[in-house]
Amino acid sequence: MSHPGRDLSARGGALLALALALVFSGGAALAQRKHSKEPKGQKTESQVRLPDEQAVDLAISEMLAAWQMGDMEMLHKYYADDVTVVSGAWEPPLLGWANFVRAYQRQRERMQSGRLDRSNSFIKVKGNLAWANYQWEFNALVDDKPTAAHGQTTLVMEKRAERWVIVLNHTSIVPEMREPAPAPGPGQPKPAPPPSAPGPGDTAG
Repeated sequence: MSHPGRDLSARGGALLALALALVFSGGAALAQRKHSKEPKGQKTESQVRLPDEQAVDLAISEMLAAWQMGDMEMLHKYYADDVTVVSGAWEPPLLGWANFVRAYQRQRERMQSGRLDRSNSFIKVKGNLAWANYQWEFNALVDDKPTAAHGQTTLVMEKRAERWVIVLNHTSIVPEMREPAPAPGPGQPKPAPPPSAPGPGDTAG
């Protein structure tokens, strides 16, 4: 189980993608290294098989990094072709990677920059199946307007060919509680609704 005090976060917007650091529960940075830089006889970190819970946690961090960077090839590594995605919008579930990525691209076109922080993760592994719950906070420029949202996500993942992939992504956006606005007077226009805030798994376009 991941604990809030040492939880993982996938951070960084599209402009800061190259500086993104991915950290797993043990606290060690995980980076791709060339074999020539490794001492002889020492395995690279990518060759060391992580415990399943850490592997799932790392996969989620890398998935969120790809989501923020707009790297669809990397994102596809963590989504099964037969994935089901339930977004935070009022829409039918998206069935399959092809449908999800089309909705993701439409959403991505509206974002000028973004940052997502993950917290309070809980991961449970049972055989070749795992489920993860986490909370997230999202801040971005959407349609050139500052936008913020927070919510929670549940992932069901399956280990296929020694890789953990998402087979179900269910995201909920927690509505912000506000005082009701006073009704407009006669002849006054109604206030414009705030811009939608696309969060992870939210494909409202």
